[in-house]
Amino acid sequence: MIKEIIRLKLSGCSNKRISKILSTSRTTVIKYLKQIEYSGLNLKELYQLSNEQLYDLFTVEKTKDDTERYSDLEAFFPYMDKELKRIGVTRWNLWAEYHHKHPGGYSYSQFCHHYHQWTLHKQAYLNIEHKAGDKVFVDYAGQKLQIVDKQTGEIKQLEVFVATLGCSQFTYVEASESQKLENFISSVENAFWYFGGVPNAVVPDNLKSAVTKSNKYEPSINERFAEFASHYNTTILPARSLKPKDKALVEGAIRIAYQRIYATLRNRIFYSIGELNRAIKELLDYYNSVLFKGKDHSRKDLFNELDYPALKPLPTSRFELKTYKQATVQKNCHVYLNQDKNYYSVPYQYIGKKVKLVYSKSTVEVYHQYKRISLHKRSFKKYNYSTQKEHLPSHHRFIMEWNPERFLCWAEGIGQSTKQLIQEILDRKSHPEQGYKSCLGVLSMAKKVGKERLNNACKRALYYKAHTYQSVRNILEQNLDKEPIEKEIQIQIPYHENIRGKHYYQ
Repeated sequence: MIKEIIRLKLSGCSNKRISKILSTSRTTVIKYLKQIEYSGLNLKELYQLSNEQLYDLFTVEKTKDDTERYSDLEAFFPYMDKELKRIGVTRWNLWAEYHHKHPGGYSYSQFCHHYHQWTLHKQAYLNIEHKAGDKVFVDYAGQKLQIVDKQTGEIKQLEVFVATLGCSQFTYVEASESQKLENFISSVENAFWYFGGVPNAVVPDNLKSAVTKSNKYEPSINERFAEFASHYNTTILPARSLKPKDKALVEGAIRIAYQRIYATLRNRIFYSIGELNRAIKELLDYYNSVLFKGKDHSRKDLFNELDYPALKPLPTSRFELKTYKQATVQKNCHVYLNQDKNYYSVPYQYIGKKVKLVYSKSTVEVYHQYKRISLHKRSFKKYNYSTQKEHLPSHHRFIMEWNPERFLCWAEGIGQSTKQLIQEILDRKSHPEQGYKSCLGVLSMAKKVGKERLNNACKRALYYKAHTYQSVRNILEQNLDKEPIEKEIQIQIPYHENIRGKHYYQ
């Protein structure tokens, strides 16, 4: 085969074409070509050799020195397997470290070849080198756990969420009500807080809560799940559809969860999700602390040494799931959120405009053409108006500021009689707002007639118990405020025989 590879290569065939002609794998062709390259001879010189000579050249038996050299290399591989999980560490870095300890050791290409063979010997299905803090694989277990309703005895089936870090295989497990978006995001978030940090990427299955449309090259990520990823400064990398190898780690974690969590809880009865999750967390420490088969370390050991230092810090606050709604700004400068039957103000310039409401458990945001124009604390009191004064036109803001204290303070600046009359107007109304316009009418007359005349008019109105805006106005129009009250003529009723006197009632 070696001679045929040389002949075809001399004729200009590609590696792929050679593998097809010889009915062998492309990897095998590349392996032989590398051996040819290491020999130091060119293709034409090698083609002149006989088959026996080529066999002797490329199949040299191992000497005692070769055996010792390979033993040194093989002893290095467990350390290399662990170090490759560190961020930035490559095979080239480790070969340089190996070559420094063993100057007469293998070349880089042989070093990589023997490492690959060693990983196959360790029964690795696919040697994927997971970097520390790089990915967390998430999925739901096929088998469910259950709780019992104390009142009715009804059995409720619960989903079981599992997340495992690629490097250390440190695992998080929790029960949740469903695989819906709210529960899914909450579970992923809880996993981050359990880890104490955020990995570079989340690798979910193609469930609808994560991926709205699966695609081999550009899957469509659920918009709200993407917002969650942005909040935690991480990335979503969905596993390929129908490719279980992409999430082999979490599939393995689920199988172990069956053995170490499900089996332990099988005879216990739980009455709430919280109670069940507390029991799961008690078993998680054991799950993560068990030593790997044939190794002297556990998931927790690897997590503390490799993954945890490489995780990104958690944000200062948890993510709040947001809901979206279209609305039109009303003439009163408010938008209506029918979910809560509440009104929220926006700047008056947007009256009649179509806007987008984005609301969470605590806030309500209003956007117009991707620009946020309003932010409110969410109110759950029905038919409540959440209004920011700066959103209203100036005349509306003035009306909003009407209150008894404001009118009394204004009246006191004019005079005590004016303040007393304003208080009488407010007290005589069943609701203070009914007297606001009367108060405003009385107080505004100070600009026309001056504070002194208005205060005298109010004094006269108080004397005659005429506590209305119209009475004060009439007094000023007839200049009665200038007349002393004491000099007014008292009207005497004349005597008449048909008029009963006071003695009649005694």
